[in-house]
Amino acid sequence: MRNLIFFFYKYYTFILFFVLELFSFVILYQYNNYQRASFLNFTGGIASGFYESVNSTTNYFGLRNINDSLLAENARLRAQMLNSYYQSGFTQTSINDTVYKQQYSYISANVVNNSVTKRNNYITIDKGALAGIEPDMGVISSNGVVGIVTSVSNHFATIRSALNANTKISCMLKKNSAFGSLEWNGDDPRFSSIKYVNKHVPITSNDEIVTSNFSTLFPQGIPVGKIYSHSLDAGDNFHLIKVELYTDFSTLKNVYVIRNIYKTEQQTLESNLKSDN
Repeated sequence: MRNLIFFFYKYYTFILFFVLELFSFVILYQYNNYQRASFLNFTGGIASGFYESVNSTTNYFGLRNINDSLLAENARLRAQMLNSYYQSGFTQTSINDTVYKQQYSYISANVVNNSVTKRNNYITIDKGALAGIEPDMGVISSNGVVGIVTSVSNHFATIRSALNANTKISCMLKKNSAFGSLEWNGDDPRFSSIKYVNKHVPITSNDEIVTSNFSTLFPQGIPVGKIYSHSLDAGDNFHLIKVELYTDFSTLKNVYVIRNIYKTEQQTLESNLKSDN
C-alpha cells in the first residue's frame, strides 16, 4: 500500500496531466461533430483492419478442412459421371429401375510421400483399408491417371506410380479407340510411351489419349495425355509414340482411388475361362 501511495506521489503530475488531457478529448469529440466523425472513422478503420487480419488468419488455418471437403465433394461428383455407370442394356418397368447402374465409386486421399526421379516410383497416401482401399485399385488425379494401388495398411496405401517401369495401363486414342499400353521408359517424368498401337492406325501430334474399357481398374475415358511425337520405322508393326502426361507428378497433392464394384465378378468369370484353356 505504501508503494502505491509513493507511486502516485511521485507521478501525480503526469497522472493529473493524463486525466485532464483525456477529459479534454472527451469534451472535444462529444460536442464537435467534425471531430467526433473523424474519431469514429479512425477507430472504425483500425477495427476493420484488425477483424480483417483475424478473419484472414482463421480462413488460412481452415484451408485444410475446406480442401478435404472439396475432395470429398469431387469424389461424389465423379461417381455420378456417366463413365462411372454400367449400362445394363435393358429397362425394367419398375419406377425405381434405370438403364444405368453404378459401377465405379471414388475415395479421395492426400499424398504424403512421392518420388519422381527413380526408375520405379511410388506414392504414399493417407487413406487405407479402413477407408475401403484395396490392392489393385486404379488411382487418378483431377488431371489424369496416377497409378495403381499395391499395398494397404489400415491408414495408408502405397501406389505404383505411372512413372514406374512395371506399371502398364490400358489406354486408347480418343478419336478412333485404337488401344495400346501406357508404359514409362524411366527418362522424363513429364512424358511416357504408348506401345502396341498398330501401324495401320492413323495418328497425329496432340491426339488425346484416354483410358480404355479393357481394364477393370479405370473407367473408360479418363484423361492420360496427348501425343507429343510419333514415328514408324520400316518393318515395324507398331508406332513409337511419346505422350505428354496431363498429371504433373512433381506437384501431386490429392488423388482419387477408384473402386470398381463389378471387378470381382468380371475377374472370376475370366479366370474360369483361363482354367478351361
